[in-house]
Amino acid sequence: MEIRMNANWKFLMALSLGIAAISAPVMAHHSFAMFDANKVVELKDVTVVEFRWANPHAFLIVKSGEQRYALECYSPSAMTSLGWKFNSVKAGDRISVTMHPLRNGKPGGALKAATLANGQTLG
Repeated sequence: MEIRMNANWKFLMALSLGIAAISAPVMAHHSFAMFDANKVVELKDVTVVEFRWANPHAFLIVKSGEQRYALECYSPSAMTSLGWKFNSVKAGDRISVTMHPLRNGKPGGALKAATLANGQTLG
């Protein structure tokens, strides 16, 4: 059985493939390039300002003195496999964190681990 495609059908198929190819980078996840994977910074006895348990990444905002640090975390599903829960930390908790700092020197980074007040370490 022979299937014939008219010019309009071919055009629509080509257009659909083109749009899919162009939109793929938009849907792609950002890289780790904004963080310095060769450096690990430890912040001891910081105060949790906010913990956002959200996709695509959870975020932990901590304060040391007057300086705030925004720490990007894994996705909630990945964090769950590392022992985290949506209520593992809350505003006002005192914790210590290790992170890969931002390359641009701003206060923030990628969370590597957190040590809670009870001594439990979450990766």
